[in-house]
Amino acid sequence: MDTTDFALRTDYITLDALLKAAGWASSGGEAKTAIAEGRALVNGEPETRRGRKLRAGDRVEYEGRALNITGAAA
Repeated sequence: MDTTDFALRTDYITLDALLKAAGWASSGGEAKTAIAEGRALVNGEPETRRGRKLRAGDRVEYEGRALNITGAAA
């Protein structure tokens, strides 16, 4: 599985915003649909809340790719 790090600029990012920021969803509608269908995993569990707040230490998996959420770079 392709895994990369995603550095936060604030305390958290929502799941739908992360899918768009990572380039995994081309629109908010696409992100919303994918999340509603349970295609995104947060820390190994399906997540259906698009507003789920992701913080440093969380891991998101989506269609064979993964992101480790890290804190903002100092």
